[in-house]
Amino acid sequence: MDSKIKSSIIFGIAIVVTAFILGQSFKKRNENLDSISVIGLGTKDFVSDEILWSGSFTANSMDIKTAYGKIISDQKIVSNFFISKGFKPNEFSFGAVNFQKKFREIRTLTAENGYVNSEEVFNGYEATQSISFSAKKNPQLMKRIEEVSSKTSELINSGIELTSNSIQYTYSNLPSLKQSLIENATRDANERANKIVNTGNGKLGKLKGANMGVFQITGQGSTEEDSYGGNNDTFSKNKTARITVRLEYNLD
Repeated sequence: MDSKIKSSIIFGIAIVVTAFILGQSFKKRNENLDSISVIGLGTKDFVSDEILWSGSFTANSMDIKTAYGKIISDQKIVSNFFISKGFKPNEFSFGAVNFQKKFREIRTLTAENGYVNSEEVFNGYEATQSISFSAKKNPQLMKRIEEVSSKTSELINSGIELTSNSIQYTYSNLPSLKQSLIENATRDANERANKIVNTGNGKLGKLKGANMGVFQITGQGSTEEDSYGGNNDTFSKNKTARITVRLEYNLD
């Protein structure tokens, strides 16, 4: 075959392939242009139905057995205190007793060169025990826990300082809540897309893609911005849950 003919054939094939590639690119570009992307929002206010509150108290002694005996004695006082406030023994629980060696620093000034020497000296044992309260779907018990959490300073009269932690509020049926929010956000996005297309005398086609945003839980009325990894407020009893859904539709 003549070299000129071969060159012509190769050139012709190259033109066909190039035209095909350009055609596909143009088609995909138009497909991207003939679509609409909208974001829908699902939100709901709700009240926590779970509560967790805990505190701890300590006893100190140079002897570990004495420290343990003191913490056990204090445990009875703490238990009686909460029972006097209307709690039953099975409505709170004590954690294991933890021990920690305590040290104090002693500094001495040397007469020779004026340097300060320091050393750690054993200063006894500190025994710590925690107490915790929890309630689930029990509004009355939740209310009693909230009320007593602010009255622990009364234990000081018995020689016990109870360190109180912040109350944590959670919700027992988050999966169901999340599912309802996704449905609401999807419906909202679909309505937005239809309104936009109808206003422009267009027609909404098939769903092309869907992406779900991050599940956020904040206190009601909070101005906290959405977090990339999601918020999960545990300090507010009254909360707001929200989620976004992005839908992309083809246009007919």
